[in-house]
Amino acid sequence: MTTASGARRPGESALAALGLAAPADNPADSSPHAFPDGGTWRTEIPSVEGPEALAVVLKESSRLDVPVHRISQGSGVWMLTDAEITEMVEACAERDIELCLFTGPRGTWDIGGSTRTDSGGAGLRARGHDALAGCVEDALRATELGVTCLLVADEGVLWTLHRLRARGVLPADTTFKVSALIGPVNPASYAVYEQLGADSINIPSDLTLAHFTEIRRASATPMDLYIEAPDDLGGYVRMYEVAELIRRGAPIYLKFGLSRSPGIYPYGAQLRDHTLNTARERVRRGRLALDLLARHGVEVGMSPLGSRLPGTLRRFPVLDETDKD
Repeated sequence: MTTASGARRPGESALAALGLAAPADNPADSSPHAFPDGGTWRTEIPSVEGPEALAVVLKESSRLDVPVHRISQGSGVWMLTDAEITEMVEACAERDIELCLFTGPRGTWDIGGSTRTDSGGAGLRARGHDALAGCVEDALRATELGVTCLLVADEGVLWTLHRLRARGVLPADTTFKVSALIGPVNPASYAVYEQLGADSINIPSDLTLAHFTEIRRASATPMDLYIEAPDDLGGYVRMYEVAELIRRGAPIYLKFGLSRSPGIYPYGAQLRDHTLNTARERVRRGRLALDLLARHGVEVGMSPLGSRLPGTLRRFPVLDETDKD
């Protein structure tokens, strides 16, 4: 179980008195997995697009006492200068927070027209060799500047970066996070991302509780989940389900996004005020979720601050480039 023995459900006593008690939890639905430190959940503040937004998040997290394990950015490594990346790396290192930056060119910003059709075309995938190369360039540059986590939105990019990590071109402790925009929706595809090198996988926020249990029977890879999703990911708000999401989905990163808020990718100074305001509000949303966990008796289980590695995961074999079938 991932919750404390004294955990309660929202409104439990009042509803039980009316004869409306919820059915008992099925222990078989609980995830058997945890982070290597023994914790079942960590926190992530997403869409922190540069040093100024990061400073706002760090200040607000201190003010509201919101523990932060990971900061992630969505515009991409290529949208930041070396000085900006270095400033973010140093600020996160001071607080023992993992910094995760998005890699390279994506189809949604490319010249291809298919992503602008109703079907969405190839989505965020890296179109062609040059886009793949751009993602690799971003990964090399970011890790050289001290970034330890890279966000990817393409299966080929993920496998390429994993191979580079296995060969020592990227640091061995670099972690790869799969974007919500290509997140898997069934246990088989989730397990494939693990095998391709993913260290955490952002699933769409509209999966059912049963889907969480199904995934956990197939893979122990840490899960990332927007507790409140941006509008372009559905705008779902699952605040009251946090305890159950942890129970079924552990190990899990609780991500605090914002609905009813315009997008900010790719970020620039023209979006400064909106970006700083939303960065502040994301931390407040985190405080609301943590307060809910405390009221329901399930605040236990948080990984120690500074924890970042996923534990031992299953991978496809990485063959030497000279190996042939």
